[in-house]
Amino acid sequence: MDRSENTDNPRIKPYDSPSGGWGSVKSLVEKSKQEGLLLSSVWATLERQNKPGGYQCVSCSWAKPAEPRPFEYCENGVKATLWEITPKRCDRDFFARHTVSELLQWNDHDLEKQGRLTTPMKYDRTLDQYVPVKWTDAFADIASELKALDPKSVVFYVSGRASLEASHMWQLMARIYGSNNLPDSSNMCHESTSVGLPESIGSPVGTVTLADFDACDMMFFFGHNTGTNAPRLLHWIQQARKRGAPVITFNPLLERGLMRFKSPQHPGEMLSPDEGTKMSSDYYQLRAGGDIAAMTGIAKGVLALDDAAKETGGKRVLDTAFIEEHCHGWDRFEAFVRDADWAEIERCSTLTRADLEHVARVYSRASRVIGNYGMGLTQHRHGIENVQMLCNLLLMRGMMGKEGAGISPIRGHSNVQGQRTVGITEKVELIPHEKFEAFYGFTVPKEKGLDTVEACEGVIDGSVKGFVCLGGNFSRAVPETGRVEEAWRKMRLNVQISTKLNRNHLLASEKSYILPCLGRLERDEQNGRPQTVSMEDSTACIHASLGKTEPASKELLSEPRIIAELAKALVAGRSTVPWDEWAGDYAKVRDAIERAYPDDFRDFNTRFETPGGFHRDIGATRREWRTETGKANFLPPESFDVDPDIDTRPADVLNLMTVRSNDQFNTTIYGYDDRLRGVDGTRMVILMNAEDMKRMGLSDRDRVDVETHADDGIVRRVENYLVHAWQLPRGDCAGYYPELNALIPLWHHSRRAHVPAAKSVPVRLVRRGAA
Repeated sequence: MDRSENTDNPRIKPYDSPSGGWGSVKSLVEKSKQEGLLLSSVWATLERQNKPGGYQCVSCSWAKPAEPRPFEYCENGVKATLWEITPKRCDRDFFARHTVSELLQWNDHDLEKQGRLTTPMKYDRTLDQYVPVKWTDAFADIASELKALDPKSVVFYVSGRASLEASHMWQLMARIYGSNNLPDSSNMCHESTSVGLPESIGSPVGTVTLADFDACDMMFFFGHNTGTNAPRLLHWIQQARKRGAPVITFNPLLERGLMRFKSPQHPGEMLSPDEGTKMSSDYYQLRAGGDIAAMTGIAKGVLALDDAAKETGGKRVLDTAFIEEHCHGWDRFEAFVRDADWAEIERCSTLTRADLEHVARVYSRASRVIGNYGMGLTQHRHGIENVQMLCNLLLMRGMMGKEGAGISPIRGHSNVQGQRTVGITEKVELIPHEKFEAFYGFTVPKEKGLDTVEACEGVIDGSVKGFVCLGGNFSRAVPETGRVEEAWRKMRLNVQISTKLNRNHLLASEKSYILPCLGRLERDEQNGRPQTVSMEDSTACIHASLGKTEPASKELLSEPRIIAELAKALVAGRSTVPWDEWAGDYAKVRDAIERAYPDDFRDFNTRFETPGGFHRDIGATRREWRTETGKANFLPPESFDVDPDIDTRPADVLNLMTVRSNDQFNTTIYGYDDRLRGVDGTRMVILMNAEDMKRMGLSDRDRVDVETHADDGIVRRVENYLVHAWQLPRGDCAGYYPELNALIPLWHHSRRAHVPAAKSVPVRLVRRGAA
């Protein structure tokens, strides 16, 4: 049996073992047993994971090598696979036994633990239950409801797992219907990248590939927990460390993956008594949100070293030839760095001048440097500026558009980056709308659609009447969880296309439907022929994915087939899109994608099965800058402020960052153990600095309620959390996503990108029982 959450007496103790290693193996054996699967029976599936001719992992989007290792998967990737191929079924009998009101009392883990959805279902309000519905009736009913609504009041959400083919079809259906409301997972995590990088280097995605990781001689890591969120990247870091490349990490929390690692790929390493590879040559625990200040300090150190070189006639530290030929805005950026005050840099970053100058010296000696980052940079009020400051740091020394160097935003879900590439966006200027109109004979709506934050605002204020979700668990992934869930039930229509049950299904609107679909690992046959889909990884490489496992139910339809059938019922006769042809042969969808995006998808059907994938056309990789200036732009930030709108000076206010455990992926909770942090049996914990606990009169394992510190008249609170002393900067605390999303105000987001600022939420702790 799977162990339940132990909120009364959880175990929390230091975890001193390396990431990977035997701890990872043991965890996977336990998970396979819990799912009723033996590892021997899973092997035939796992040996095809992330390999040519196989399927792409449904977990993270890290790159897939052309020459894969024998085990080209990580702990979390195996958990995701086990979660999908489970023999457990959430079928019509399950729904007949439980009311929606009852299921709403279950937690996220237990809902998904019921197994794969098998049958299309429709909510019956008189019974307070989901009941079976025929596919044809479901499509007709949903289309009828949508036709009665203003298209601008309907949201078409996409999770990060949908294929390129399904995503392209989805956005066309929505736009033919008349809606540009196409938020996706990127809105919640990397929109700061999508806005910031084009302004800096003319590309919405990173510039590096796996070949660059093989060639680099230094790496930066800012705000990324690699051991949990992209564990396969650890192999490339380990290789870099073994050849002597410095890896310098900035993160408020000490994360095991960037400290020590033992590769399960190497038996000798696993059997060795040593502690594994030291992954970070230097690890700096800066204040959450202190990244701009830290990078400014490094830049200031680089300028000082360059000044000294000029005085002595030595080799310049700046790449002056690169700056002169390829960059714009250097003088303004240089003035910003020179004017920056060391005392303010130290205060805002909580790092010392000596440490930052040390980093500058290490950086100045490297020739090929990669700047990696995650949501520790993007999920802030100044997320765009964080991304652009890292670009500035790399541009200073010409670390862009050369072998072994560049910027590397590490995306989360397996195809979230690719969905944007093929049209999933609320911004019309980012799609080839003239081509769509010419190809398919309809008029694309020209007004901007709703992003994730705006969609939530629309749900709350009632202007959003319908929500159609292609995967995901939207209501749990977004801020203001309580307010969104309460308002969700007042909508007219709620449609969920899913593989497993989650809380969003249970927020029953006036009309609610569950449409179960094939998973990526399952055999997808259309017109008697197996179908292959495609997705894009974090390094902008496109890969084929072919599922072969037996479908969980004979009633399941593929995502492209569901989209085609819904489109035929909803927008028949309003375009020349050949829905049946596309749903019957996904190669024809790929031809359509190539026609719309010829630069990125040249010879799509010929190249997408290439081992290692094929790389998109990223101009910045060859120093072609698709910006307004025609050059790479130095863009100095306005300030170092963590939060410009909330006063965080009161002594009882802490800065909360939400984090994931190594027993989850996004909103999917595999269990209650966060092995790499030593938290066992609960997710209801707040990790905080021991001196802050003492200052606030708290003892280890005291119980607290957590409230948002914001003067907007709205009470945001979660209750009965355990506090635990942890090694992180004073003033910071951490707890688990998505449970703590309830504390994030909707307006607390990146100012232009609208990414929820989940890594800097001002909160107060109220001890339970205190007056």
